[in-house]
Amino acid sequence: MGDSTNGRKAASLGEHDWRTRHSWRLALVDAFVVIWAVLGAYIGRFGFTTDPSGSEHEFAYAVLSVGLAAAWWLMLGAWNSRHSRILGAGPDEYKRVAAASLWLFGLLAIVSYVLRVDTARGYVAIALPVGLVGLLLGRWLLRQHLGFSRQRGESMSRLLLLGGPSAVAHLASSLHREKQAGYLPVAAYMPGNTEQLEVEPVSNLPVLGHESDTASVLDAIDRCEADAVAVSAGVQLHPQTIRHLGWELAARNIGLIMAPALTDVAGPRIHTQQVAGLPLIHVTTPTLDGGQRVAKRLFDVAVSGLLILLTAPLMGLIALLVKLDSRGKVLFKQERVGIEGSHFRMLKFRSMVPDAEARLAELEHRNEGQGVLFKIRNDPRVTRVGGVLRKYSLDELPQLFNIFAGSMSLVGPRPPLPREVEAYESDVRRRLLVKPGLTGLWQVSGRSNLSWQDSVRLDLYYVENWSLAADLVIILRTVRAVFRSTGAY
Repeated sequence: MGDSTNGRKAASLGEHDWRTRHSWRLALVDAFVVIWAVLGAYIGRFGFTTDPSGSEHEFAYAVLSVGLAAAWWLMLGAWNSRHSRILGAGPDEYKRVAAASLWLFGLLAIVSYVLRVDTARGYVAIALPVGLVGLLLGRWLLRQHLGFSRQRGESMSRLLLLGGPSAVAHLASSLHREKQAGYLPVAAYMPGNTEQLEVEPVSNLPVLGHESDTASVLDAIDRCEADAVAVSAGVQLHPQTIRHLGWELAARNIGLIMAPALTDVAGPRIHTQQVAGLPLIHVTTPTLDGGQRVAKRLFDVAVSGLLILLTAPLMGLIALLVKLDSRGKVLFKQERVGIEGSHFRMLKFRSMVPDAEARLAELEHRNEGQGVLFKIRNDPRVTRVGGVLRKYSLDELPQLFNIFAGSMSLVGPRPPLPREVEAYESDVRRRLLVKPGLTGLWQVSGRSNLSWQDSVRLDLYYVENWSLAADLVIILRTVRAVFRSTGAY
């Protein structure tokens, strides 16, 4: 037991090393950004020259700048924006940075008003946006560095999974799929399980025990050198035992994570409420109509109309190249299934030979797609210009007219073919509750490289958790996905 405990402590020290290093990097980047923003605001307000008549005024602003930079850096720490729990995944880190910055400048405005201090609006107008953008950019760059490290299996928290077999398998597969979150399942513990498994068959995690007492769980933690424990669904432990386990873990500085049996539910839909000492989790029902649908439609019309105007010269050039490259029509019109099963004609620049549909049957044996999808990596029907258009998704530009007319949306599930919809299972038909999109989670997550199951999972996640903010994030991620051209063929 002594060697095991020492080993766990050594591993814990190594784990804290990456957290400490990353926290220090964040602190240094934050310090650099806030000093840069405040100094830039001071120079923008007073310039590089010193006016003797205004020396006292400038000195007051110099003192304000030093105090503001220090307060800004401390506020970021007070809002726990450098806490290891939120680093690497999710929007919480960015939200805390923005909240700390806005609260600071809000307090500055209140103090200036109460004390009747005339703070120059130009000074604040430079410092706040420049500093906030710089802080968010710095966090994003450090997050990319941390993400690359986690893809190599580094900077991870070792996790012991507590629960029933099916729950442990699902949680392990989800965490392995999302390495960006920074959790590495290393072992399982299944209290009360009658099968007495030694290895969980789906995740291949070693099962370290089945007893239902706190001491046995703690022994398993020492043996696998875990940094945190995730209690999942199906765990056969008395609530009082879990409570005692939480006390012991807190004393050992080991994290306790509760992982309820909720799948693909976005954070804004989850709300906790304390009732009789119990943390009840409320999951709100997704709303797909009313004001949200109106807002989404207005957003689609405004953005698609603007993009049509901006890309009109490019679309004209592409049309000319398609016409010169091969005979046939410039636009390819194909029947697709839209919201609630309605059919519409989707527009694309023609990227294949004119008789591509007629040659589909002879290529069925070469299908590389999964599920109901038909995909060929090196499709012989694709023209020379069409190959370039597909690589950068330029063949899909005419779909902006579909969006403007209302049959599609900027963001949504992939528009399916009628023969694909006929093969849908009942759950998959939920994709048809919203309009299909020019882009979506499937577009920014690998496109044609995705399995059919992953494509369905992402589309259903979008349907269940739609929000205008999520649409904006997907659009920004689409730009990167298009330039990287991953999975485009």
